[in-house]
Amino acid sequence: MLKGVRRNLFLIFFIATFPLSSYASKINLSLSAQPKRFIPFLSTDSASGEISSYIFNGLLKFDKDMRIVGDLAKSYEIKNGGKTILFHLRKNVYWQDGIPFTADDVIFTYKTIIDKNTPTPYAGKYKIISSIKKIDNYTIEVNYPYPFAPALYSWMMGIVPKHILKNTKSIATCEFNRKPIGTGPYILKEWKTSQYLILKANKRYFIHKPYIDEILYRIIPDKTTNLLELKSGNIDMMGLSPLEYKYEMNDFIKKHYNVYFQPSAGYTYIGFNLKEKLFKDLRIRKAICMAIDRQKINKTILLGFGEVADSIYPKNSPYFRKKTICSYNPKKALEILNTLGWYKKEDGFLYKNGQRFTFTIYTNDGNAQRKYAAIMVQEYLRRIGIKVNLRILEWQAFINMINERHFDAIILGWQLGADPDQYSLWDSKSDFKGGFNFVGFSDKQIDELIEKGRRTFDKKEREKIYLKINDLIVKQFPYIFLYYPTSITVVNKKFKGIKPQKAGITYNFIEWHE
Repeated sequence: MLKGVRRNLFLIFFIATFPLSSYASKINLSLSAQPKRFIPFLSTDSASGEISSYIFNGLLKFDKDMRIVGDLAKSYEIKNGGKTILFHLRKNVYWQDGIPFTADDVIFTYKTIIDKNTPTPYAGKYKIISSIKKIDNYTIEVNYPYPFAPALYSWMMGIVPKHILKNTKSIATCEFNRKPIGTGPYILKEWKTSQYLILKANKRYFIHKPYIDEILYRIIPDKTTNLLELKSGNIDMMGLSPLEYKYEMNDFIKKHYNVYFQPSAGYTYIGFNLKEKLFKDLRIRKAICMAIDRQKINKTILLGFGEVADSIYPKNSPYFRKKTICSYNPKKALEILNTLGWYKKEDGFLYKNGQRFTFTIYTNDGNAQRKYAAIMVQEYLRRIGIKVNLRILEWQAFINMINERHFDAIILGWQLGADPDQYSLWDSKSDFKGGFNFVGFSDKQIDELIEKGRRTFDKKEREKIYLKINDLIVKQFPYIFLYYPTSITVVNKKFKGIKPQKAGITYNFIEWHE
């Protein structure tokens, strides 16, 4: 009798801490930061972008092998030597309020993106379009003044509904940012600021209704709390850092979760505010790079799950080439600074004209890797006499500070797509409030090469151009490239249909099931 009571108590405890399979139509996830807005071309932070990707579709998308295929467009044709793209739209697509999707929505999205009052960093690839024409309700012709190689990538941007937004005065502040209506597989059901978001499956999704009925995103900025929730079975999918994978994988996680390792699509870096007097001299930036043992940071933080970064392209890019841009040499770094008039005093710090060499590195809360990298960088620079202050900010405060250019240096990361065109990161015309070239990088030769790369379709010629762009940028040290992390994701074993591919594990999320 006592054994039976104990067994029942165990079952009650198990059910309370780990949901049974009958609840598998709901997946529990978390966000480390509060989303800001969900209009696709305004969703520049990762939290907003992740949610937005479930709600909206572009005309095109990547398949499992990272090849460009149709999404809202069932097919496309490239004509006129690459100057014209003809999109044939799907006819069985409806906005989540039941209104049919048509060519008018695509043209409206294009016009909204290029509007001078739309604060988006993505406008550059659309502003060069010479004309866009509606052939009929389901056919669009887009014309460029010259062959534009990144054109197809740009049409992966989410399309927004004309019938809802056509009379909107301010796209950046309108209610639609919090109450979006898309064509995507999930509908935003509820959003309680700083607490949670609920997405429900779109029954009319043009591919099919997702098998997982509901996605619950809880907003949990604290990483420790996230891990505790994972260990209790209250989060079904989560990315882990190498430290977490090595030291936090308890028996419960090992038993109930699968682990997926994926090549990184990005890198982590120190970015300098190049408009600050201290960092305008290339030699200063190079000396700082030489003073930092990036190999040691990699081994300490990534524990072998990654490697030192030295390129503007992610490791999984066909344009990536392994080439060391600076090696750890603190003695040489100090010699460079001495030649620039920086000398140590009794307190061990460098001074020039009575001014101590000091600056502040900012990074965001909720990312242990960046925090520990910042601490190690602080120590390496202290050894050669540079005083570094660290400030860890809440994500939105961090982004606002970057947009306003109120920083000396930052530790941040980029997740990059397959398109080698990085106009938005490195072209001088992308240096504006809200733009991604927030370090203020400017080089006329780079601008010209970026433009040339955009006009070149020949594969070998494009490779030459983009490799040259990389070499010219990294040698100027606008960033100190720190590391390429390996993506480590754990997913509750109750979810089936996961098929890891080049595109990752969530490319077929609507196929996941119990």
